[in-house]
Amino acid sequence: MAQDPHHSPVSARAPIVVKLGGSLYPRVPGIVPILRAAERPLLIVPGGGPFANAVREVCVDDDAAHWMAIAAMEQYGWYVASHGLPTSDTLAVPDRPTLLLPYRCLRDGDPLPHSWDVTSDTIAAWVADMLGLDLLLLKSVDGITAGGALLETVTIPLGTDVVDPAFLPFVIEKKIETSIINGSDPERVRQFLAGYKVPGTKTGTTF
Repeated sequence: MAQDPHHSPVSARAPIVVKLGGSLYPRVPGIVPILRAAERPLLIVPGGGPFANAVREVCVDDDAAHWMAIAAMEQYGWYVASHGLPTSDTLAVPDRPTLLLPYRCLRDGDPLPHSWDVTSDTIAAWVADMLGLDLLLLKSVDGITAGGALLETVTIPLGTDVVDPAFLPFVIEKKIETSIINGSDPERVRQFLAGYKVPGTKTGTTF
């Protein structure tokens, strides 16, 4: 049987870190069943969603804001997990789709700058780097654009509001194979996790 050139059976089995963006908060009930059904290990890093937005509205210093925002990720994480995902606060490759509660492992090592330049995007990239895994970012947009056109690949840092300012320099320096796709389309997520090529932006490698 001829192989589908748009499908990679090897990548469809490999563990991967999945960052579930906070902007997808209203779509969580439709996304979680897709993640649960994935036939590969997923370590799911939550965004901050409305909980992180609340942190932005209070007047606190950078250190307090950093830890409050990570605590907000855990709040969003518990909401995501309530739809049927197991949780872990340990930085390890799971044997099934599992949601990471990141506060403890970040508090233990404190590896990232305390700045709004670093959000859950870069935290997810740090998790992928620590575990030596690829990274999938689920956003509410198709990927990174320039001049109104979707960029299929990004190999150098550039200005964008799709990811936080620290993200592209981090994944490019660490050579993390990263994909950004639109998580608003559950079928697109399903196809990506099954190893099929879908619209999006790849970052972090020299291709």
